[in-house]
Amino acid sequence: MTLTGDQHLVKRINRMALVRLLREEPGLSRADLSTHSGLTKSTISILAKELIDEGWLLEEEAQHTGSLGRRPKPLRLNSQRLALIGAELGIDAIQTAAVTINGEVIESQRTPLRSLEPQQACHQLIAQVLSLAAEVKERHYRLMGIGVGLPGAVDERAGVLKFAPNIGWRDVELGKRLSGEAAAAGLDVPIYYQNEADLAAIGEFEFGEGPADDPLIFLSCGIGVGAGIVLNDRLFSGASGLAGEIGHTILQMGGPMCSCGRRGCAEALIGARHIATPEDAARAGAYLGVLIQNVWMTFNPTVIVLGGETVERGAEFLDPALSAVQQFAAEAGIAPPQIRIARYGSLATAVGGAAYVLHCMLRPIYG
Repeated sequence: MTLTGDQHLVKRINRMALVRLLREEPGLSRADLSTHSGLTKSTISILAKELIDEGWLLEEEAQHTGSLGRRPKPLRLNSQRLALIGAELGIDAIQTAAVTINGEVIESQRTPLRSLEPQQACHQLIAQVLSLAAEVKERHYRLMGIGVGLPGAVDERAGVLKFAPNIGWRDVELGKRLSGEAAAAGLDVPIYYQNEADLAAIGEFEFGEGPADDPLIFLSCGIGVGAGIVLNDRLFSGASGLAGEIGHTILQMGGPMCSCGRRGCAEALIGARHIATPEDAARAGAYLGVLIQNVWMTFNPTVIVLGGETVERGAEFLDPALSAVQQFAAEAGIAPPQIRIARYGSLATAVGGAAYVLHCMLRPIYG
């Protein structure tokens, strides 16, 4: 039995290794895949056929090489067959998005959150996911899984939202509620749970242009402030899911009161609730620059991505932040990391939830 299980795992690893190779270099032939992966041509042929039949890959017409013999047929990821759904349970709204395995948004929906009572919030989220799943099916896609972003620290394996001060939740078992409602509705796909900034980071990591940026930090600036950290090809969530809760790091001793009960937290200085005027935005932006500097020095990332509703204020918030970072860099005599705006804007977490499904599937040994 153990040997059979191991064989199945090895096959899953090999299948996803081919998918990852084709994500990095679209158009490889079976012979190319054999060369790149070290797998035999017969194994590649079997796995490629399975992946084509299941909708992962698309085989194109043979290329003209000018040589005799069978012409190689390029393989690419198929963006017309498989879909992933991501959902964000936000502080005031639920955002969902259906996405292809290439990161193209098929459809998205946003509705105001009607209740902060956990059972009702879960019911609303699953109803919205079911609506999107029906749309996906009507367009002839096969749904592979669902990723749910939550506004606080998450115990992923248990599906527990451990601490979400902005909605007053602590140790809420959302996983059982959401899985139970999904199963009752006949939605038989895996469901993953993570912090909202973590998922936004995975979305940027998996669906970026060109080779993945690693390490990558996503800074989420809204009512809450958080960070998603991708390090060595994996999401870094810490010993108990609290990694990235930078909104509750202290930037000003004895500063304004935060929702967590402490004073001077980043959230109390940068969070959207504390920005009403251009002057507020400029002050908050300067503190964001300090926060970016701290994250930069802690993780030495390739790129820092900025997202969230406060970032959408534009120059009045971002210019002071970037100016502060440049000043810190000049004083230290070192170049700062690349800093850019979230690729998917307000859909960052929802698309990231979809990306996280793919991220986990592509790495079966971590499952």
